Amino acid sequence: MSAAVKYTLGRIGLFVVVVAALWPVDMDIFLKLILALLFSAALSFFLLKGWRDEMAEEMAAAAERRRVEKERLRSALAGDDQADGAPGDRPTEEKG
Repeated sequence: MSAAVKYTLGRIGLFVVVVAALWPVDMDIFLKLILALLFSAALSFFLLKGWRDEMAEEMAAAAERRRVEKERLRSALAGDDQADGAPGDRPTEEKG
């Protein structure tokens, strides 16, 4: 399971737990939901730190892969990667 999914499910789970804890309190439902959102955000800052860091690392690695691929494609379009031996860069045979 990806770190982003784990973190998202953790955040939702914390929100549900806090809503359940606030349910017996006598106040407006909208206020309960707002308080649950605030409390679950604060709790997730401390309780889900590992998953958040793991997700950030995955996102940084994905961004780096996209950057490298983008540079590779740009150089291929510019014709700079002739020495790399990419399949589309083979010299054509001339017919005599």
